[in-house]
Amino acid sequence: MTTKKLLTAFLLLLSFNLYFSQEVVIKDDKVLLDGKQILKAEKINVAQYSFYTMKDDEEILMYRYMDNETPRYQEDDYYVLNFLTEKTKVESTDFTKILNFMNSRKGMEKLIKWLLKERVINNEGELNPERVQVFKDKYDENITERTFR
Repeated sequence: MTTKKLLTAFLLLLSFNLYFSQEVVIKDDKVLLDGKQILKAEKINVAQYSFYTMKDDEEILMYRYMDNETPRYQEDDYYVLNFLTEKTKVESTDFTKILNFMNSRKGMEKLIKWLLKERVINNEGELNPERVQVFKDKYDENITERTFR
């Protein structure tokens, strides 16, 4: 493949990716998708966030970081996504999709972007019950049930 064709293919692929990427920003307790507010956010503390609908201010999602009662040992840390209206919890140790050590707000922006990509939340900020279950099936590690106390 010539350099010109390779460059054209690369630019086409890049523009395709940019076209379908969505900008998620949390600012002043508002979750903005491409500049439009879709949810309300509340930072409870560094380890916990809650998200509310625009329509009726109902809490639909709570994120909580769990240190598994071992603050100095991080290998057993996990997070819980509690989809409250669906009565569904997802527990995972895979922080690659959401974690941002320096800024919890940026981590929550990554979380919302991930949930949009998985179609758990739609562009209006509403949960899709079928996709919540698919998300649980894909990512839940059932940590609480596996942990000896």
